[in-house]
Amino acid sequence: MPLVILDRDGVINVDSSSYIKSAKEWVPIPGSLEAISMLSQAGFHIYIATNQAGLSRKLFNLDDLTSMHNKLEAMLSDIGGTITRIYFCPHHPLANCLCRKPGTGLLEKIAAHSRESLKGQPFVGDSLKDIQAATSMGCEPILVKTGNGLKTQKLIDQDIKVFDNLYAFAVSYIKYPTK
Repeated sequence: MPLVILDRDGVINVDSSSYIKSAKEWVPIPGSLEAISMLSQAGFHIYIATNQAGLSRKLFNLDDLTSMHNKLEAMLSDIGGTITRIYFCPHHPLANCLCRKPGTGLLEKIAAHSRESLKGQPFVGDSLKDIQAATSMGCEPILVKTGNGLKTQKLIDQDIKVFDNLYAFAVSYIKYPTK
């Protein structure tokens, strides 16, 4: 089963240094929902792997996070897109948990749920942590320039594919999949 793994903040929705704390603050990046819809309609299963330390910092609660994800799924449904599953790490960055990216815990959950090897599967992110998690798990790391992507681009290997945004990745990937 072909799949695509996406980071959330900075890839799908506009990011904020003060965290996205509510469904009202959750605003999609132009073209990101259309990209997910195109990918899901092309037969890809879409998984999200996202760090959500705002939970442990008590900036928002699980109901708020669920409302954000319900908004995402409702907006996607309106344009024919679907998300297979969303995995998130609720822990503080200093908790040293296994699920917080650059750890691979979220990706291991995706592998278990999909019953697929993630080797070579694309993981689209905007941060160095996303690239590191993808690489550690054997995924194909993909960087987008949205969110923190422009800053991250200066820190990564030149062999990593870089796209302006999720939409540009989706158009390219559907046309020329690596797997």
